Amino acid sequence: MEQQLPPCLITNIKQLKGMTIIRSNHAPAHQADAQQPGSAGPPQGGREALKRRKVFFLVDSFNVGGTETQAVELARRLDPLAYDLTVGCLKREGPLLDRLQKSSIEVIEFYPRGGIDSIGGVREMLRLAAFLRRGGFEVVHTHDLWSNLLGVPAARIARVPVIVSSRRDLSQFAWYKTSRRAWLRRIQNLSNIVLANADSIREVLIREDGFAAEKIRVIGNGVETEQFRTAPRERERLFPGVGDSKLIVLVGNMHSDVKGHPWLIDAAQVVVQEFPATRFVLVGDGEQRKKLENRIANLGLQKSFLFLGRRKDIPEILACCDLAVLPSRAEGLPNAVLEYLAAGLPIVATKIGGISEIIHDGDTGLLVPPENSQALGAAVVRLLRNPELSRKLGRAGQEYVQRNFSFDRLIREVDGLYTELLERATGQSG
Repeated sequence: MEQQLPPCLITNIKQLKGMTIIRSNHAPAHQADAQQPGSAGPPQGGREALKRRKVFFLVDSFNVGGTETQAVELARRLDPLAYDLTVGCLKREGPLLDRLQKSSIEVIEFYPRGGIDSIGGVREMLRLAAFLRRGGFEVVHTHDLWSNLLGVPAARIARVPVIVSSRRDLSQFAWYKTSRRAWLRRIQNLSNIVLANADSIREVLIREDGFAAEKIRVIGNGVETEQFRTAPRERERLFPGVGDSKLIVLVGNMHSDVKGHPWLIDAAQVVVQEFPATRFVLVGDGEQRKKLENRIANLGLQKSFLFLGRRKDIPEILACCDLAVLPSRAEGLPNAVLEYLAAGLPIVATKIGGISEIIHDGDTGLLVPPENSQALGAAVVRLLRNPELSRKLGRAGQEYVQRNFSFDRLIREVDGLYTELLERATGQSG
């Protein structure tokens, strides 16, 4: 039986019946940078170069995050000779927006005032549906929770042939702990495919959310491996006065404790006892930063921690560091670990979610249990004591990520998925 929209949305749609749908203003498309580095080559499968596929991406915003970064970089790299791409957002804000504004890609906002399930939300859903219908889009690809909720029903209303929704986390946030998760499942079942970026997420979708196995596809993230491999090492400029101190980096937001900052702080006590000159470099920001700073001060570790805040020069920062950690207590497939690997850093991370799919313990890094400061500290000390092991892990990890997580591979797999689904929708054979 066909899945239905939530009653609150159905009620609001009825209330808005007959309402005029107005297209909002949007920034003009720029003409520079049409062919992006690393973009896919000529159209595959015998497609005519002049007949570009009309594809619409929808994201929540352009704030710095793993999902947002992957969506923006995928948009920039899809071959403009094969794809006529438009990017929609619920909020036209965030530093990643500049990446698209420097390209030929059009960006349009569909802001659901009052929330997704409000009158304003339904108004934007209908407006988006009208836009998709009018534009003749063949593929709608939603990239995160909120864009799934708005974009999938809109694409279904507009009768878009191919709808791809996404799940890129392990449903660890509070939002998923309510009955709303069931409605998300119903809405995502309206899409042709639910795209995950890790096998662990696929397993959760099947086991806990009840999706059919054939409904889920997995395509791993991409990372600009060459950018991280060749970044200049300028320690004195970026870290004046650190000398030969070992720098241990954690790249992650501080909105909650999900990235494991509290456990790293506790583990630091063990590390600095044996290696007192070690500095822990924290890249990222968020509401918990002040709390973390207070915890560090209470332990007398102020000299051991450097808070860098949000940064755009991550490759250069990683090039200056000696070791990387990601002690998360929940993860999908974290970009930070891929970037650590691409930079050739030895890594200590928690054995959870997609991390254990890309870090093979003792081969491309070391894995420890989540929320275990003692194990985390011991693993860091082990690498600091054993430079040869650190170099071995760094080399192996860099080779592994170059083979398996390039953007070229990501583009090929996404292009292949779109091709398969479009051929299925139009009844063509492969």
